[in-house]
Amino acid sequence: MKIKSALEYSHELLSETVDSGDTVVDSTMGNGHDTLFLANLVGKQGTVYGFDIQAQAVENTKALLKTNHVRTKNVYLYNISHAKVDEILPYETMISGAIFNLGYLPGGDKTIVTYPETTIAAIKGCLNHLCHNGVIVVVAYYGHPGGEREKNTVLEFGSQLDQKRYSVLKYSFLNQQHFPPILMAIQRID
Repeated sequence: MKIKSALEYSHELLSETVDSGDTVVDSTMGNGHDTLFLANLVGKQGTVYGFDIQAQAVENTKALLKTNHVRTKNVYLYNISHAKVDEILPYETMISGAIFNLGYLPGGDKTIVTYPETTIAAIKGCLNHLCHNGVIVVVAYYGHPGGEREKNTVLEFGSQLDQKRYSVLKYSFLNQQHFPPILMAIQRID
């Protein structure tokens, strides 16, 4: 057995939770890898909602989906803050999974980052739509200015969730240098 990286483990958690035909959210599209992963999980009958404040991230995601021949009829990409997820998702829509990769766009402008306030609003929005046994996975990359504060805010939020409604997991490496990513997973259990 190999201990998985935070990113690998995030995909494992989602693979165990998300089924074909489900609805899911990529809260931080970045270069589109998680959007592609989610689109493959939900298949042609499922729906993916993707969010990113950078137009470059939306374009990168569209290009990756096209290169991989993903049918985008049910893939909705928004060039807006993930904090708007609750406003965008139709009221009755339930999601089985959501993923966040906090920090900055790899290969992009490192001064454009996620912020604790919008991230918490986005997590709350996803929680409003999370189905029984659904999972929200947050991978915090925090080796940039403001990243430590966001990581701590997110972990504090998760630690305060009602244990009768949610199971919250923190997954991290203790002996890795250079700010190894920390994963937090929230599963709705009520």
